[in-house]
Amino acid sequence: MDYLVIMRMGDPKDPGLQRKRAELRDGHLARASGYRERGHLVIGGALMNDSGKPTGSMAIARFDSRKELDDWLQGDPWTIAGVYTDIEIIPFRIADHYPQAKG
Repeated sequence: MDYLVIMRMGDPKDPGLQRKRAELRDGHLARASGYRERGHLVIGGALMNDSGKPTGSMAIARFDSRKELDDWLQGDPWTIAGVYTDIEIIPFRIADHYPQAKG
């Protein structure tokens, strides 16, 4: 099943939170790359505010079960460190005419 996952940060104006985000970014991206290579992350990226500051992330994720999705989220360095403070998960179906629709 595919999911639209919106992961929101705490206060994006908090320099401590932005510093923590930056320090953990390489680990976050390396882990995401592994999930992408295994076909679990179709697309993802940063959510930005009007000033160009990151406010969170989004992903289209593909997992066989909600438990696998939850395990991915709970193991993310930004989740563990409290960078993400709110995660919204919405079951999602990619329209058939997009190449990514083929699992």
